[in-house]
Amino acid sequence: QVQLVESGGGLVQAGGSLRLSCAASGFIFRLYTMGWYRMAPGKQRELVATVTNGGGTNYADSVKGRFTISRDNAKNTVYLQMNTLKHEDTAVYYCNRVSANYSWGQGTQVTVSS
Repeated sequence: QVQLVESGGGLVQAGGSLRLSCAASGFIFRLYTMGWYRMAPGKQRELVATVTNGGGTNYADSVKGRFTISRDNAKNTVYLQMNTLKHEDTAVYYCNRVSANYSWGQGTQVTVSS
């Protein structure tokens, strides 16, 4: 059974930082490109960062230069380091396999106060 458990969110002031973690289980994590997604109130879920099984990364323009995605295949965990946070980064953040999403986890709430 696939499980995706996100953590690390919270309330932070604009300009601050947070580090999100996602612990994955139930599939061969090291084989797949993983992504961080976010869903803001009233908006669709969007993909903000991806990391391939080899460590290659890609970012949405809105977070490029501020967010860093990484993974630890030994721990089946993907991370998202978020710096210089803006109010518009406020959302629930989720991780998932990019090629074919599994069922979504509960996500972790990130709230950036302006």
